[in-house]
Amino acid sequence: MDNQKVRVAITHGDTNGIGYELIFKTFAEPEMLELCTPIIYGSPKVAAYYRKAMNLPGQFSIIQQAEDVQDGRINLLAAVDDEVKVDMGMPTADSGLAAVKALDRAMTDYRAGLYDVLVTGPINNANAQMDNYPFPGHRNYIETCLGEGKKGLSMLIGGDLRIASVTEKTPLKDVPAAISLEAIVEKVTLMQQTLKREFYISNPRIAVLALNPKTNEDSSCGTEEREIIIPAIDALAEKGVQAFGPYATDEFFGKGYFRDFDGVMAMYHDQATTPFHSLYTEDGVVFTAGMPIIRTAADVTPEFCIAGVGEADETSFRHAVYLAVDAYHHRNEYDEARENPLPKLYREKRDESEKVRFSIPKKHSNAPFNPKPEVKS
Repeated sequence: MDNQKVRVAITHGDTNGIGYELIFKTFAEPEMLELCTPIIYGSPKVAAYYRKAMNLPGQFSIIQQAEDVQDGRINLLAAVDDEVKVDMGMPTADSGLAAVKALDRAMTDYRAGLYDVLVTGPINNANAQMDNYPFPGHRNYIETCLGEGKKGLSMLIGGDLRIASVTEKTPLKDVPAAISLEAIVEKVTLMQQTLKREFYISNPRIAVLALNPKTNEDSSCGTEEREIIIPAIDALAEKGVQAFGPYATDEFFGKGYFRDFDGVMAMYHDQATTPFHSLYTEDGVVFTAGMPIIRTAADVTPEFCIAGVGEADETSFRHAVYLAVDAYHHRNEYDEARENPLPKLYREKRDESEKVRFSIPKKHSNAPFNPKPEVKS
C-alpha cells in the first residue's frame, strides 16, 4: 500500500471560474505526479479550451472510466458529456450544472472503489443545481450520497490552526438558540476523532471558544458559558476528550493561544472564519470530517472576477492535494494499528516539537477563569 500512489479524484468546479487554472498550475510541478495520480472529473473540451486560451502548462490524457487511469500523467475523465459553453467569469446555469455533474460522477465512482480521496474545485451554490434541485454545498451533498444518515463537520486547516464551528452557517440571530450541550459534545468529539485518525495526533487538545465576550468578567454579557458551554466541556472530560475553555475570542487569537492547541471549536461561522482568513490568506484548506471519503478543497470561491486572466493563486489548491494524501495515509496507518495492535509496543507517531502539552482537563469549579490550561510539569 505504501508504494502505491494515492488516486486523487478532482472535480473541476464551476466551468466559468478558476477551477481549471488551479488544477493545471498545481500539476505543472513534476513532483505532484510523483506524489499521487490525479483523475480530473470534468470536460475534455472545456479543459482544452482553458489550456489554449490561457496558455496553461500540463498535458492530459482523456479517459472514459476511472478503471483506465494511468500513473505518471494527468488523467481527465469525461464526466460531462454535454456541450458546455464557456463564458469566463460569468456564473451560468450551464457552468453550475457541469460542476454538479462532475461531482455526481465522482460520488458514483467512489462507491465503486475507483479512487482514494477527493479534492473538489470551487462551486457557486447559487447557480449550481440538477433537475431543479438546488445544490446544498459540497459537504451536504457528500452526506446525502455517502453519509448513511451521519453528519459531517467542515474544518478549516492552515498552519497552526484547525478550526470548526458548532452552529456553522446558522444565521447569527439564531445562534444562541442553536447552541446546546449535546451539539458541542457531538462536534468536539467528532473533531477529536478526526484529529486522531486523519491527522495522526494521539491525544488532541481542543480549545472551545466562548459565545460572549468577557466570559467571567461581566455577567450581563450572557449566560451561555455557565449554563451550556462549561457543562459541555465537563461532559467531554468525562468521555476522555481533552477540551479546554471557554476562551474569549479576542484574547484567544490576539495573544496567540490557538498555537497551543491541536483544534479549536468556535460557536458560530464568523467566529471561526474571520480569524482564520486573517491569519491564512493563501494556503487555507477546507477538510470534510466524519465521512467515509476523505475530501478537501482549496479555501477559495470560483472567483469569477479574475477567471481567465491568469491571476489565480494555486497555493491553497496544492495544499488541499497534500492534505488529502496525508490524511489518507494517516487513516490507513491508524486503522491498521488497531486491527493488529502490539500491546505496549505500538506508539502513535506525533510531532510535539512546537506544542505546549497540557494536563488532563479537570471538571470546572467556581475558580476564576484561567485563559490557559495548567501546564504539565
